[in-house]
Amino acid sequence: MHVELATNLGQQNHTRGPMPLSLSNMALFANVEPEAIEGLLEACPRRELAEGSVLIRRGETNRTLYLILDGRLRVHLDSPDNPPLAVLESGESVGELSVIDHKPASAWVVADTAAVLLAVDQERFWSLVHASHAVACNMLGILAQRLRQSDAAISEGQRLQRIYKRHATTDELTGLYNRRWMQNLLRRHLMRCSMNRQPLSVLLVDIDRLRDFNAEFGRAAGDHALFAVAQTLLHSVRPGDSVARYSGGHFLVLLPATDVGGARIAAERARQAVADAVVMMSDESILPSVTVSIGLTQMQPFDTSEALLAAAGVALERAKASGRNCLSELTR
Repeated sequence: MHVELATNLGQQNHTRGPMPLSLSNMALFANVEPEAIEGLLEACPRRELAEGSVLIRRGETNRTLYLILDGRLRVHLDSPDNPPLAVLESGESVGELSVIDHKPASAWVVADTAAVLLAVDQERFWSLVHASHAVACNMLGILAQRLRQSDAAISEGQRLQRIYKRHATTDELTGLYNRRWMQNLLRRHLMRCSMNRQPLSVLLVDIDRLRDFNAEFGRAAGDHALFAVAQTLLHSVRPGDSVARYSGGHFLVLLPATDVGGARIAAERARQAVADAVVMMSDESILPSVTVSIGLTQMQPFDTSEALLAAAGVALERAKASGRNCLSELTR
């Protein structure tokens, strides 16, 4: 079998013949009588790798089991540029799975340091297994350990995917969904409500004079006010409604299957709840309450999300122009 390396031949060395080898340090040969396998190992070549050399490439055929006599190897699942799945030390082996199942290698193996390996070809590998019951048992143990490592890596990968997905859709400060998530949801609601001929109303909410609040009490106080408003809005709407932080001190509330009359009631309930909410710092000191201005509009036939949000923005500006801490509607 030919194994391509990332370095030139001058960085490799192949030799044959007897070599110093402590069988007791090899996981594959634990509790194995040396006499049972020494003759088979003496004929195996030694391979020297420079740091960074690629020993096994994912997707390529491998018919050699490598025993690490010295140095370290890295195992990468997708690419050598990604963090390694495992780092193998002297005394460990690599390549056994593709030798057993005859399938292309499932991972990249790269020299983490300069390394010296013993290359055991497929025929000698099976001779070792047949020559010693202990070798066969040790191989089963190694494969079981690798399987557990793979399961752990998959589980960790899934956990990280959940975290990345949550960060991609959630506003870190308030815990609400973010603008990107809400815009996608709005498009789906527009389509669904249009098809079902149901009303859809939106509220664009802005914290009144948040910049002045930050200037007087500090940015940390402003963050606590944002969180208080977010949680108040979230708990003032129905389970089927949605609340997201839209930008800065702005929040967007989607009210599916709700006409202007129902949205007006929901908006007034949210406005009053925010005015009554307590803004508390981490040290439990109480800050002055904040108020919100709200712009309300209802979906029209063939509305786009951009048109609906623009109408809500116009209604919000009217509310702010009317003195803030109030609701304004835009009927189209």
